Amino acid sequence: MRVMVIGSGAREHAIAWKLSGCPSVDRVFVAPGNAGTRAIASNLSAQAEDIPTLLLAAKQYDIDLTVVGSEVPLAKGIVDVFGQKGFQIFGPTRDGARIESSKAFARQLMDRHNIPSPDFKVFQSYGDGYEFLSKHEGPIVVKADGLAAGKGALVCRDREAAINALYDCMQDRIFGNAGAKVVVEEFLEGEEVSVFAFTDGENVSALTAACDYKRLLDGDRGPNTGGMGSYAPPDFWTKEMEAQVRREVMLPAVRGMAQEGAPYKGILYAGLMVTSAGIRALEFNCRLGDPETQVVLPPMRSDLAAVMSATVNGGLNKVKVDWGNQSCVGVVIASRGYPGDYRRWLEIQGLEELDEDILVFHGGTVRPQRKASQLLTSGGRVLTVVASGPTLDEARQRVYENVERVSFQGHHYRKDIGMTEKMVPTNRRVIGRR
Repeated sequence: MRVMVIGSGAREHAIAWKLSGCPSVDRVFVAPGNAGTRAIASNLSAQAEDIPTLLLAAKQYDIDLTVVGSEVPLAKGIVDVFGQKGFQIFGPTRDGARIESSKAFARQLMDRHNIPSPDFKVFQSYGDGYEFLSKHEGPIVVKADGLAAGKGALVCRDREAAINALYDCMQDRIFGNAGAKVVVEEFLEGEEVSVFAFTDGENVSALTAACDYKRLLDGDRGPNTGGMGSYAPPDFWTKEMEAQVRREVMLPAVRGMAQEGAPYKGILYAGLMVTSAGIRALEFNCRLGDPETQVVLPPMRSDLAAVMSATVNGGLNKVKVDWGNQSCVGVVIASRGYPGDYRRWLEIQGLEELDEDILVFHGGTVRPQRKASQLLTSGGRVLTVVASGPTLDEARQRVYENVERVSFQGHHYRKDIGMTEKMVPTNRRVIGRR
């Protein structure tokens, strides 16, 4: 097959890397890609949200399978457009992508199909939201309804913080139109985990799980980011928990979408909270996570291209999805100032000093035309350095031994990725009737 991966981050680099090793794949293209993908695939000058140009590229290069990395093209209906033109494309339709593009839709889907989740209320006006929050002390969670690059969930410890968050979303529009509608949720404490499965709209594959780190600084301090690192699998992820999540979360979501006229195909990504009171679904996403992809794909033993084709065409139950059994830790190296303003075009050094089996997935890199031997930063999250091992401790030790060898001016990374702690008891708070 000739495969095109859409996107430019470390997630897309990891997907392209995995696909390039599949026996069924002859050639991989990435649109637009980065310096890392250029080393293993052919980069195309088409942006991830430019659907007409991407369609032309699929025709020009005789693409057999297109894989969409991020949520924005999916929410814009790229799968619908490609499907209408007869191209195979991996991911949900625009209607299916609502499971991520609208937090309110996802929460109401969970409610309709009895998926365990926090109590919630949806507000379309600031006044109604203010009236509700003014009667609740907190803690509470305020979420922008639409896509906000993974940063639209605001955990508020008290009433004042919650009202300020509501104002930021609905009045100041810090997330743009994504904050025109807001979901207010019960605050839960416990262990967060990202769970992934392939689905062809009817069948659900074996599940895998990873934990990511959203805060910028060690100890989960600082501002939210797109993700500063991840590890897989968590020590609490057991066969029993996998069976429970499949039964109570994944299958009801897939069957519910089909019953409601929007069959869901692609990757289903559930963000869960494991509390002492049980599992709760916090959200759904319609694609692989970043940086979780960088730690769940390396151990995978199955032919990813074959699995994706079966997902698109049906018959996923006839393909074995084997996620492997190695532990994997990924550490993101970011530019100083991220997630705010940061400098670009800084020279990256030390990659040639890494151990041979260490993986490096590029998130924001470029090689200048005049001096292609140089590798420069071009984004906030620049690289994800990944190590595998028979145990989490071994993978963690190896990744940090190698991360220390990479540098550029003002580089920053967390030093506690993969350090697990015991679960915190839940502090369940009911916030009112739905």
